[in-house]
Formats: sequence, C-alpha cells, structure tokens
Amino acid sequence: MNKLLRYSILGFFVLLVGMQSCKKMDVFPTDKMTTGSIANSSDGILNVTNGNYAMFKDVLTFNGFKDDNNNYLRQYFQMSTFAADNIVNAQRTEDPLWFSFTYTHSPSQANARYFWYVSYKIINGANTIIDILKSKKDNNAFSKQLEGENYFIRAFCTFNLVRFYAKPYINGNPATNPGVILRESASEPGAKARASVKETYDFVLNDLKKAATLMNHPRGKAFASKEAAWALLSRVYLNMGDYDNTIAYSDSVINSGKFTLETSASFPTYFANALSRPETIWAVAFTPADNRGKFGSIASMLYSDGNSGWGEEFASKSLRDVMSKHLNDVRWDYIDTLYTNNGSIATKNGIQVFYITKFSFQDGDPNLASPVMFRLAEMYLNRAEANAQKGNVSAALSDVNEIRKNRGLQDALYTSVPAGKTILDVVLEERRIELAFEGPRLFDLLRNKRNIVRDYWGYHIPGLTVSDIDLSHPPTGYDNLVIPWNSPKVQYYIPVDEILANPLCVQNP
Repeated sequence: MNKLLRYSILGFFVLLVGMQSCKKMDVFPTDKMTTGSIANSSDGILNVTNGNYAMFKDVLTFNGFKDDNNNYLRQYFQMSTFAADNIVNAQRTEDPLWFSFTYTHSPSQANARYFWYVSYKIINGANTIIDILKSKKDNNAFSKQLEGENYFIRAFCTFNLVRFYAKPYINGNPATNPGVILRESASEPGAKARASVKETYDFVLNDLKKAATLMNHPRGKAFASKEAAWALLSRVYLNMGDYDNTIAYSDSVINSGKFTLETSASFPTYFANALSRPETIWAVAFTPADNRGKFGSIASMLYSDGNSGWGEEFASKSLRDVMSKHLNDVRWDYIDTLYTNNGSIATKNGIQVFYITKFSFQDGDPNLASPVMFRLAEMYLNRAEANAQKGNVSAALSDVNEIRKNRGLQDALYTSVPAGKTILDVVLEERRIELAFEGPRLFDLLRNKRNIVRDYWGYHIPGLTVSDIDLSHPPTGYDNLVIPWNSPKVQYYIPVDEILANPLCVQNP
C-alpha cells in the first residue's frame, strides 16, 4: 500500500474512533475546551451534552471535507427506510442512498462510512461526560440527569449500529454472530474487536436501565428522559423477541400519563410541530438555522414544491395499496399527490409522483422538521406486536384499534382477525401505515423473518429504463424484487477505514 495513503487512513481512523488519545474534543457547534476544563466548569458538562445532541443534525467534517448530505439523521432515515418497501426510487442518482435502494453495498460507500464515523464520534462525546461524572460521583440531580442522558445517547447510537452492521438478533446465534465495537470509555485503545450481537444488546440494555434510574430532572422533548429510555427498552426487547419485557416497558410509557395520542384532527399537523405536541417522547430539535435546504435536508429527496428539493423518492405502490382500503385515513395527509394541469397524476420517469411530507413544513418551510425518534403510537404498536406473538389476540387488537380510532377510522375498528390473515399480519400492517417513513419498517420485516418484497416499478430494479415501465402490470423476472430476510445483503459492510486501520475488526460476509 502507498505510504501516504496508509498514513491518511490511519490518521482518519484516529478521528473515526473519537479521538481516543487526544486531549481536546470538539463541542458542537463551535466551542472547544479541554476535558479538564469540562469537569471544572459549571457549564462544561451541559455544553458538551448539548453538543452531543447537536451531532445528530450537524454536518461534520468527514474524510477532510464537509458535505451537506452528511448528517446522522439523514443517513439514518435513508439507510433504513430506503432499504424497505414503503418508498420507490424514481431515477438513478449519484447520492449514496442509491446503494441502500439497490442493495449494492460495499465497504467504501459514503453513507455507511459516515454513519459509522459520526455514531462513534457521538458515543465518544457521551463517554467523555460519563467518565467525568463517574469519577466526580456528583449526586446533584441535574448532574445525574445529564449523566443519564449520555448513557441514553450511547445506547441509542450503539443500538442503531448493531441493527445496520450486524445480523438481526433472531437470525442465527446472537452469542456468536459478530455485533459492533463497544466503546465503553473515552480513554480505551482504538484497536478493538467486535462484540457479539448478544453482548451488544446486553450493553445497550444495561446503559438504558442505568439511564432510566438517573434521569429524574427532565429537560423537555428535545432531550432524553426516563420515558425515552423506557421507549428504547421497549424497542430493543421487541427486536430481541423478549415479548414480556416489551410489554412491560411499553406499559411504563403508556401509563406514565405524560403522553397522549394525537387525534384525527391534530395528526395532520403533528410532525411539523412535534416538539410541542403531546404524543412526542423524544425528537431531535431543528431550528431554521439547521435547515440544510435542497442539498442536505431529510426532506430534500422526498418532497419538492418545484424548487425546494429534488423530490425523487415517493410513497411506493405497495404501501399505497395497503392504505387504499380507507381513503379517509388521516395518515394520507403525509402523502402529497402531484397532479398535472389536466388532472392526471404526474409521473417522473414513468413512476407516479406521491411526495412524502413527514419531514416538511415546520414553520412553513418545506425542508424543515424536528424528526421524531420516539412517540406514543409506537408504544401501543410494540405492545400489540408482542401480544400478537404471545397469542393474546384481544389485547393486540385493542391496541391496534386505539391507533385507528385516532386516525379517522372510528368506523373501521377490528372486532376479530380478518379471514386469511393472522393477528401478526394485522399488527404489522398497522405498523407499516402508522410508522411509515420513520425507520422501523425494515427492522419490522427482518425480526419477523419476512422478506422485503418490492415487486413494483422503480429504479431499485437493475437495468430499468422508462420504456420498460407499465404501471398496469407489476414487474416480473427482475433481480431485487425480493430480498430474503436472512440475506447477507441486509447488513451494511463495516467501513473500509475501520477494517484497514483496526486489525481486530472482522468484515461482514
């Protein structure tokens, strides 16, 4: 290997693992201080903690330059949602989201490399605060709150890493399947082996339980809380197939009395006002100053008013077919149909244009929203899925109906499981509609051992041209129409930077 290239990779790895040996750390957006001054400053711990949240939305320097496409949440939503079946790609693109759509992953793809990098950078920031507060043994309630928030942040990032870069918990033996690298301190060495999937999940669970005991001084919906830790515990246990604990932690959030479901009247404006609404448990706060515009916002690929974004990815025919049974469902409000002047549905490269607006219209801006990470509806649906798996049909239907009656479907509640379906089918269909575009769909399919079926026209199909498209007939005989749930393709590769610089880290097959 060329020496200069090798040193560049090694230099990048030092940054990748979170500046483990550095004495200074960046506090976003602009502050810089030593770890010593953080510990000795009344504001230092608060500023660094707030900076850790900021890294979920900030554009960070990566591999020597900044790219507006590179922020944690944009990559999170694209790497999860675009790899499932709720979105259709309407043209080829040079954006690395293309690899998520087409399952043409590689160790060098930019979105997966950045997500790995920024995740460990956030984890390092959280570890810096955890290390300081553990050594200080400060019993101040506010200090404990901040310590708990950083445990939560570390758990949240680690859990998302293991879902993207490792096999699902239920696929094979979690005790032997490689998970991800566990970063337990800001001072540990950079070279470290991957823990197992089970060890990774256990690490996340321990962090969250600790976080929940520490967080008793809530700071609002833009920050982690005891209830946010419970919500993530519910999500983690569901992905593990531990249904009793899924129900227990969902109950804890639902019964806390701190959140209520949006109604059919309020839901259409919910996502544009998430930080002030009663259903939100935790959302990442974006302000107008954080707007990445046409070139970097989460909304930019999903919606366009003609100038605000690219608007190249739409709600899929597969999802719309499921929703078409109830056109009065208010969840249709987040699917914006584009019409031509003659009243027909507009097309792009032969694909009908159904824009997605869940990440738009905060303060009226088509590119601005504060993405919701946890909300009460998911807790009902987590509990419903767990009860469905346990055979508790009545309890599962009750939770599904609780969602439906608040989404304009008061006259379409379930009294029994429809013929030809199982109770799990009912729950997963409701999850698909309710949580569409928010990230869970890919993982819903994988943990339930269901294939990813994308048998509709779109540019996830290799070699597709406009002349091939016939909207009246589904495609047949093409690759990528079905991705098996246990295919190695559902894992992203460990980034090449980590593999080259860390001899202890093994690559995915």
